[in-house]
Amino acid sequence: MNISLDQARTLVSSALEAAGASPLMAASTARALVLAEAQGQGGHGLSRVGQYTTHLRNGRVNGAAAPTVVSRRGSALLVDAQEGLAFPACDLGVAEAIALARTQGVALVGIKNSHHCGVVVDHLRAVASAGMVGMGFSNSPAAMPAAGGRHAIFGTNPIAAVFPRREAAPLLIDLSLSEVARGKVMLAARKEEPIPLGWALDAQGQPTTDAHAALAGSMLPLGAASSPKGAMLALVVELLVTAVIGASFGFEANSFFVDEGNAPHLGQVFLVVDPGALAGQHAYFDRIEVLLTEMLRDDGVRLPGARRETARRRAESNGLEVADSVVASLKAMAHG
Repeated sequence: MNISLDQARTLVSSALEAAGASPLMAASTARALVLAEAQGQGGHGLSRVGQYTTHLRNGRVNGAAAPTVVSRRGSALLVDAQEGLAFPACDLGVAEAIALARTQGVALVGIKNSHHCGVVVDHLRAVASAGMVGMGFSNSPAAMPAAGGRHAIFGTNPIAAVFPRREAAPLLIDLSLSEVARGKVMLAARKEEPIPLGWALDAQGQPTTDAHAALAGSMLPLGAASSPKGAMLALVVELLVTAVIGASFGFEANSFFVDEGNAPHLGQVFLVVDPGALAGQHAYFDRIEVLLTEMLRDDGVRLPGARRETARRRAESNGLEVADSVVASLKAMAHG
C-alpha cells in the first residue's frame, strides 16, 4: 500500500497518543520515525511504533513528560527528558545548542533520563540548516561485550556527524559501533531470516546466524574479528553520554525488545560548532568542497548521506510503500 508521509505521520502520532503520549511527544516522535522510514532506515522507522506504544502503556515511558533544561553553565547545557520518549528532549537540546553556538562558538548539550533516539544524525539536520557542524552520540541497552569479554555491557552506541555545504545537501554521517545496527537483526527476526555470521553472539557467547538467538545474546563490536577498536570507541561513547551527564549505563537498562522493564534513563550528547568562530564561514565552505572534489575523483566514492537523501526525496514525492498489515496495525493502535 502506498501512503503519503503526512498520512504516515498522522497514523503514528495517533497511535502514540492513544497509548498515552502527549500531543507534543507524539508529533515529534512521528516526524522522526517517518523520516527514518523515508530514508530506508526501517529499523528506526515504523517498526518501532509497536515497541514505543507498549513501553508507554507499561510505564517504561512517561507519556506526560515535558523535557526541561536543568543545568546551564557557559556553553554547556543539560536537558532532563523526564523518562519520556527521546525526541522532544533532543529537539529542545539541539535548538538550545544552536542558539548557544551562535554566541559562544561551540555548545555541548546532554540529554539524561532518555529513551531510544532513533537515527542520531537526523537530530543534527537543524544544525546543518543553521550553517554549523554537529556531532551526536547516544548509548542504548547493553548489546555488546567489552574488548575480550563475552557478556553485553555497552549498547551499540551510535556516532553521528553533520557537515553543511554551501549549495548542496549536507554530509550526513551515522554509524553504529556494532558490526551492524541491532535494528537490522530485529527486522531479520521478524521476517524469520538468518543473519550473516560475524554479526552477533548467542546467549552462550557463541557466533550465531539465528536472529532470535542474536537478540537474546549480544552484538559484535565493529571490526571485532581483527581489532578491539570498535569496543574502545563504544567505551568512549558510553562514558561521554553517562558519567559526564548523569545518565544510566547500557547494562543498567532493560532491553528495548522486551515489553516489561525499567525506564532506561539513557543519555545523548550533541556537540555544535559554528565554523564562523574558527576558520570562518567562507573558509569552511571553500575547504570542504576542496576535499569532496578530491574524494569524488574516484568513480566508486559515494558521499555519506547521499543514498538516504535520494530515498527521502523520492518518498516525499511518491509516498511510502508500506505493507497492508503494517498500515492495519497502525490503524488498530491509533484506535486504542
